[in-house]
Amino acid sequence: MKKIVAIGGGEIANRETEKIDRLILNLTEKEHPKILFIPTASSDAQGYWKTFDDYFSSLGAKPSVLKLVNDPPSQDIIENEILSADAIYVGGGNTQKMLQIWKDTGTDKVLKDAYEKGIVMSGLSAGAICWFQFGSSDSPSFNNPEDKQLILLPSLGFVPGLFSPHHLREPFRNEQLPRLIQESGQKTGFAVDDQVALVIIDDMAQIIASDTTRGVKIVSVENDKIKSISIPQNQEFKYQDLISGEINTTHSHPEYK
Repeated sequence: MKKIVAIGGGEIANRETEKIDRLILNLTEKEHPKILFIPTASSDAQGYWKTFDDYFSSLGAKPSVLKLVNDPPSQDIIENEILSADAIYVGGGNTQKMLQIWKDTGTDKVLKDAYEKGIVMSGLSAGAICWFQFGSSDSPSFNNPEDKQLILLPSLGFVPGLFSPHHLREPFRNEQLPRLIQESGQKTGFAVDDQVALVIIDDMAQIIASDTTRGVKIVSVENDKIKSISIPQNQEFKYQDLISGEINTTHSHPEYK
């Protein structure tokens, strides 16, 4: 099975996404899964890795890290680290910079192999955007913090769709998402709050939230009219129906455990 857990945001140091993170580990079907952290988007920040290591170790996982920014390892090492993991977790940060480094090092192609192999692909913010065809990115703000203009970023495209994180925390994203949907040529985009994940397993999808007061909306633009629909939590949908703007439940289903 192909598995993606795309999280809108949250602070693992505060255990804000613990329910979702336990799901990531459970999807590996291993008692003590090997989870590989890829912090490229944060320029391989050492503090971020330390927090990740401590946190996921406390959940019973075996964390490791793949650093690609300053002194990237050989292609053989990259392949071995990624393809021997049970789960991949990509950290947040500068999505545009991350994708370029992955392309330069061949990491993008190895991640595709891992996805096809059934390794759980996960992450938050930049680490969620990357799995989709397009993302809503604030990468320009890393050069100019005053720049709140979002850009449409073509990503790895493991699944179709446009993923936009941090919606409840950063309202300017709501204002700009319709423009990005039109630029992308997509029918819809996912507006995802912090502490919420869009979980895609093969052709099915479900919304899982660590904080159930938050959620995911499908936003569409037609004839300059903006439509926004909340996706019910703890129900399973055909993913193709979601990106088409359809919210017809295929069947009620218990939460992924």
